[in-house]
Amino acid sequence: QVLLVESGGGLVQAGGSRRLSCEASGFTFSWATMYWERQAPEKEREFVASINSAGTSTNYADSVKGRFTVSRDNANDTLYLQMNSLKPEDTAVYYCRYYNWWGQGTQVTVSS
Repeated sequence: QVLLVESGGGLVQAGGSRRLSCEASGFTFSWATMYWERQAPEKEREFVASINSAGTSTNYADSVKGRFTVSRDNANDTLYLQMNSLKPEDTAVYYCRYYNWWGQGTQVTVSS
């Protein structure tokens, strides 16, 4: 079955960086467009970034464009999200998504 396991979250100061990972299994990762989404407290889940199967095309929410970079390692079935210049408003649980499957999420907290 599809399994997505996020890691890399934690507490970081504003202006800092964090790299999230999502290990995938149960499907052909190298064929899949993958997504990062996030959900802040008392807010709806929102799109953060996406990457096509080959890693040659990416899209970002306006709120993270220029600060976050999505990438993938198809040899190791892993999705990444490099987050730089973090802001308190980036505080959320971050999820990777494949179609309608999500991982358990990883909490990122940015202190001001």
